[in-house]
Amino acid sequence: DLRKQARQLENELDLKLVSFSKLCTSYSSTRDGRRDRYSSDTTPLLNGSSQDRMFETMAVEIEQLLGKLTGINDKMAEYTNSAGVPSLNAALMHTLQRHRDILQDYTHEFHKTKANFLAIRERENLLGSVRKDIESYKSGSGVNNRRTELFLKEHEHLRNSDRLIEETISIAMATKENMTSQRGMLKSIQSKMNTLANRFPAVNSLIQRINLRKRRDSLILGGVVGVCTILLLLYAFH
Repeated sequence: DLRKQARQLENELDLKLVSFSKLCTSYSSTRDGRRDRYSSDTTPLLNGSSQDRMFETMAVEIEQLLGKLTGINDKMAEYTNSAGVPSLNAALMHTLQRHRDILQDYTHEFHKTKANFLAIRERENLLGSVRKDIESYKSGSGVNNRRTELFLKEHEHLRNSDRLIEETISIAMATKENMTSQRGMLKSIQSKMNTLANRFPAVNSLIQRINLRKRRDSLILGGVVGVCTILLLLYAFH
């Protein structure tokens, strides 16, 4: 008897969930079609109060059926745990688990569909508010629009001035860097010239010493040659 009641409730829930899902789908497509047909907000965006009431009614009915099915499953669990029923009846446990899985699937599907519907309705409310703000802005006075244009032009002029100033500053910085590098190069050339000027006296003194040594060596060599020549002549005439 409990299984029969559970199956009956499951069949009702299945039909209700299908209708509930179709309602959410038709709600979304109706809003999309209304947005495509009307470019302005001459009609309220959320004119589907009947659909909202139908949604609330079906949600309450499905919640009641889920509550009843939960009660039936609890009764079946109590029956399987009673003293008169064998504790190792695998068929009863399998049947109970199957009905619990079905209940869990239906509950998950219901909450998912309900959440999608609420998200669509919230999005439509938000879009309607945004459209109203846009229309109110478009219907503003010409003085405000003119003032806004002047502010935008002034802002653009300020941006151009800032850009020119930044370019001038960058050119000045590049010129400063070039002058700094040229000054470094001139200092390096000057230091090299000073080094060469300091080295020239030492080179001159070294050359003079070399010349003096050459002259001394020439005199010594000439003296040796002369002495040897005199000795050879003396030996020959002796």
